[in-house]
Amino acid sequence: MKVAITQFAAGYDKPANIARLRDLIGRAAETGAELVVCPEASMHPFGRADESLAAVAEPIDGAFGSGIAAASAAYGVTVVAGMFESVEGDAARAYNTVVAVSGGELLGRYRKLHLFDALGWVESKRLVPGELDGSGLLTFFCGDVTVGVLTCYDVRFPELSRALVDAGATLLALPSAWVAGPLKEDQWLTLVRARAIENTCYVAAADQAAPDYAGRSVVVDPTGIPLVQLGDGEGSAVADVCADRVRQVRDRMPSLEHRRFRVVAVGG
Repeated sequence: MKVAITQFAAGYDKPANIARLRDLIGRAAETGAELVVCPEASMHPFGRADESLAAVAEPIDGAFGSGIAAASAAYGVTVVAGMFESVEGDAARAYNTVVAVSGGELLGRYRKLHLFDALGWVESKRLVPGELDGSGLLTFFCGDVTVGVLTCYDVRFPELSRALVDAGATLLALPSAWVAGPLKEDQWLTLVRARAIENTCYVAAADQAAPDYAGRSVVVDPTGIPLVQLGDGEGSAVADVCADRVRQVRDRMPSLEHRRFRVVAVGG
């Protein structure tokens, strides 16, 4: 199966972002991609720390979700993309949500669990975290792989990736808006590769483009080797992934079978 990563910088014009994504999704589909992973916050940028994300948030079936669903149906692909979702009863904050759609139908949504309160950002003032119990996780079948979804800062917490792999994931889809900064590109690639190596699974990581974000979107194989990688500008790239490759790596390096600890949510 072919998986594509897309990379672009979302702007404040939401319809323009949908149009740009549709173009990138179409280009990926032309290369034979069945799964297209798009960045976090593809619907609208985070903007300044004092800007309300609730003001731009939408329900899952709003204009952005419907636009992505229409693109997936038009091109016959499964799409994973980030948006800001309205929170019922909370006019000040939004969910940082990733939706997965296929053939125009919603497969599921994942609300980011780990909020980025670091390096001068305080996401928790503008966002509500997702559910801590197992119902908050998202996995789905695509071709011969099982996809597990996480978002950006989540990659710094290996427990979430492990929980998704325990739920059957053989490919981790990682939409991101990885903030640019000194050595941030190196941290990004190191963490993405580490999650692949320790879980013996693929990782398809799609980041927003420079200058505000690091770019460097990448697909990594179950041994941690980058298969395709982008620079810091807009674009897309496609890699071949295969369930047999995951089985081969896990047969030769059965580290998941050698674990002595299990993952339990805080308070679980």
